[in-house]
This record gives sequence, C-alpha cells and structure tokens, in this order.
Amino acid sequence: MAPTQASNSDPASYIDRLQEFVSENRRTILVATAAAVAVGAVYYATTSRPSSGKGRSKDRKPKKKPVNGPDGPIIEEIKPKVEEVNENVPLSAEQIAAMPFEERVKQAASLKSRGNSLYQARKFEQAIDLYTQAIQVSPRPEPVFYSNRAACYMYMSPPQHERVVADCDEALRLDSNYVKALNRRATALESLNRFEEALRDFTAATILEKFQNETAAQAVERVLKKLATEKARSIVATREPRLPSQTFISAYFAAFRKRPLPTLPETPSQGDQTLLLAFEALEAADYPHTLSFVNEALEQGISWDIGRAEAFNLRGTFRFLTADVRGAKADLQESLALNPSFTQSLVKLASVYMEEGDNAQAMKCFEDAINLKEDDPDVYYHRGQVFFITNDFSSAATNYTKSSTLDPTFVFSHIQLAVAQYKLGNLANSMTTFRRTMTSFPTRGEVCNYYGELLLDQQRFQDAVEKFDRAIQLEKANSPPNPLPLVNKALAIFQWRQDLPAAEALCRDALVLDPSCEPAVATLAQLALQKSEIEVAITWFEKQVEMARGEAEITAALTYLEASRSQLQFIRNYPQMAEQLSQIARGMM
Repeated sequence: MAPTQASNSDPASYIDRLQEFVSENRRTILVATAAAVAVGAVYYATTSRPSSGKGRSKDRKPKKKPVNGPDGPIIEEIKPKVEEVNENVPLSAEQIAAMPFEERVKQAASLKSRGNSLYQARKFEQAIDLYTQAIQVSPRPEPVFYSNRAACYMYMSPPQHERVVADCDEALRLDSNYVKALNRRATALESLNRFEEALRDFTAATILEKFQNETAAQAVERVLKKLATEKARSIVATREPRLPSQTFISAYFAAFRKRPLPTLPETPSQGDQTLLLAFEALEAADYPHTLSFVNEALEQGISWDIGRAEAFNLRGTFRFLTADVRGAKADLQESLALNPSFTQSLVKLASVYMEEGDNAQAMKCFEDAINLKEDDPDVYYHRGQVFFITNDFSSAATNYTKSSTLDPTFVFSHIQLAVAQYKLGNLANSMTTFRRTMTSFPTRGEVCNYYGELLLDQQRFQDAVEKFDRAIQLEKANSPPNPLPLVNKALAIFQWRQDLPAAEALCRDALVLDPSCEPAVATLAQLALQKSEIEVAITWFEKQVEMARGEAEITAALTYLEASRSQLQFIRNYPQMAEQLSQIARGMM
C-alpha cells in the first residue's frame, strides 16, 4: 500500500488497495460466495461484458436496433404475429364486450402494430392513442402494450417521465422479469432524480440479463455515482466536524519529525500554559484533549506571536483532519502571518491546496518553504508525497532521497523511497532498500508492515504474513499500537487460504486496538459478502460511512453501501433467482 500525502500509513490508501483486490479477483470472489454475494462481487468489481442477453424469455429474438439508438427504444411485437385488420377505432365499451375473444386478440395486435409504425415515424402522440386502444381492446392484460406506450412517453417533447414510470409499473406488475420495462422505468426514474429507485431497476435488469448487458452495467455505475455523490454532499452539509480514527491521526502526525515544545515566556499567560497542555496531550496521543486545549488557549489569549503561530498551526491541522478545509486554510495562513518562516505551516498549507485540487499552489508552498529553509527534510518528504500521489514516482524518489540524506533517522523517508522504487519497476532496488531499512530500524513495525504489503502485491503470501506477524509483535511496544498490520494480515490470509474466520478474527482484533479503524471495518464488510451475509455487510458499510472524512471518502463508502442495498432488494424481490445466480457465478469462472 502506497501512502498518500495525508499520512505515511493512510487508511484511505488501504481502502484503495482492498478495492483493487476485489476488482482484480472478481471471478474468484464470485464463485467463492453464494447467490447474494455473487451479485455483490460483480457490482463491486463493476463488471461489464459484451451484450448478448435478452429480457423476457418469450422475447428472445435478434435485435432490430440498439435499445438507446437514434430512433429510441425497441418497440416489441407480440408473438405469434397476426395479420392486421382494418377496423374502425376507437370502439365503444359495448362493441368491445360484444367481440369474440380471438377477435379482440387480433384487433389489439393490429392496433399495436399500427402504433409501432407511428412510433417509428416519431408520431408519438398518435402511437400512444393506438397503444391505449390496444390496452382497452385486449381481452387479457399485455405488459408489452404498457411498455411500448411508455417508450412513446419517453420521447415526447418534453418527456413525460411520470407517465413512463406509471406504465412500466403496470407492465412489471404483469411481468416482473420484463427487462425492457425495467430499463425504461429506471431511465425515467434517473431523469426524475429518483436515484435509489433507478438503481434498484438497473440492478435488477443487469442481473436478469446475467451481467451480459454492458449498457445496463454502465448505468448501474452511473446512477451509483449520482446517488452516492448526492448523499455525500448532504452528509457533509449537515454533519458536525469529527475527529477521524486514532490510527489515522497518529499516522498523520508521525509524518512530521518531532520538534521541541515551544518555550514559554518568562511570565506566561493562562493561554500560554493551556497551549503547553495541548502539546503535552499531543505527545501522549490524547487527540480529543489536544484539540480542546488548543481551542481553549486561543480563546484565553496567547501572549507571544510564535506561540500563537504554533496554536494556529495545531488547530489548522485538526481542522484539516476533520475535513474542514476552509477552516484549516484560514488557520494555517494566520500561522504564517504571525511567523512567515514557519515551514511546517507551509507544508500543511500545501496539503490543503492539494485537497482543493490546486496542485500548482501546493508546489509553490514547497518552493517557498525551501527558499526559507533549504535543509528542512520535512519539506522534501512531503513534496515527495505530492509527487507520489500524482504518479511522478521518479521525482518522488528524488525528494525522499534528499529528505533521508538530510535526516537519516526519519524512517518514513526510507520506506517511501522503497515504495517509489517499487512503483518505478525497480524491484531489486526496492527490496534492497527495505532490507537495509529493517536493519537500520529493527524496532519499527512500520518497515515490516510496508515490506509485507509489497510482498503481498507480488503474491508471496507466506513471506508477507511473516512480515505482518513481525510488525504486529513490534507494535505491541507502542501506545497505542498500530492496528494496520492485523488488517493487512487478514487480507493476506484471505487471498492465500480463503480462511474467512481467521481473517475476520484479525480484523476484530484490530478494532479492539482502535474501534474506529476504517480499514478493519471495510475488510469486515467485504468478508461478510464472501459469506453471503449481505445484511451484515450493509451494517459494516454503514459504519464505514459514519467513519469517512471528507466528501470523497464518504462518496466512496456510500457507493459500496448503496450497491449492497440494491442487491439485497433484488434478492428479496426475486427470491427464485438465488440458484440461478449461483449457476451464473460458476459459469463465469
């Protein structure tokens, strides 16, 4: 796992790696699980294949044109075809009641056929009139009449989406497996911004077509993105700022070299003394009290500019960690106004600009910091992190090397150099750097943990597990211990031996160390899917949404959650599909 600029052990990077594993192993996951999970694995991997499936079995025949072609959706025929009859329409209710059964069937088919011709001529209102008459004349309800009328409503100007939904509701009441009606209703629901319902229908259509329709699979992804983005924005707008997990915060602060505590003035004010309490709490990894004390110190008043600059730097850091980007930016800029040579504030401000997507301004912060203090190893390390997350691994390696040259005692510069070398394809150099780093830092669990991750990436499972075990042992000496080696070992055990109970136990051990460890929660959700426990997985995904910081992370977590919910709804709506889904899973191996 390659860490990001946020931290050297960023849990978000772990989530990315977990998701990459799910995607790369989608077929194995599919077969390893029962029906409900087979659905989940396909969607989490966003699988799409060339289109060859059909909707209802009775409609299996060569397509006349693409579903979303220039002339609109396919208008379906009732089998068997019947000769058209030229009767006057509309008929009264009494005339219809007096007609023999077979005559009504023929008349309805004729009306529909003529409606189809009008549809093809884009005379939608006239086609609608004929489909309506066909519905009235037919002696038995025919879902195709409603679905074809819905197709006309879709292409009127403006489209009549509510009527599309109503007609497709009726078609699906008559035939719940009617894929074309599902797709039409889903499209209308999406246009009405009813994304949850649209996702339900696109999900059902995709599964009923046995995952063979690429257009439907892409629709699932598109609607999932819209739904998750909409919900994430709502959460961000209403959620109170909250601290991320202990693991996340510790990892962030560990990415900066320790500095001596600020020296208080000879006659310190109450605010000065409270600021010192904030730094002592930070040293003890008591993050809630750190934030409380620094806020209190600023309210009480800090008597000297350097101290105030430190306080704004610290509060800005916590605001950044709670995804309050605007507040973090203001505090860090105030810190620099009070102490323009405070390079750490410049480095942290660069992270804020990266969060805002302003890479150029972020790089300017690094240049300004180097101009102020060209021998500050933190500046080069964090600039290396920015190069790393923008995939410029060569520049990243150059900056990590510069950082480690300026301060050989900072372990993360060495670790990141090894990871960058690995990303550049220099496997031998990377492994050599890791072995040298393990020799230089024999008591640091982080080295073994990252080394294990690269071994896991090479599918050297036994070697990876040995490194994770060593990291777990070394972390026991820390307070608090880092739970990520436990989660990494869980993923390795699952990939290697498919040992679900052992993997789950390791993740639960990680949650004992840090109840808010998001990688452990995310892994438990995926493992629940492998056990066909989709409702359990949903519970874990809900917890992951609660833990996520920032709109991007919340959106990613919601994508998994909403996909799981839609698949559970499908299983409940189509219980007869369970065995077929298992057969599909076996056939996709």
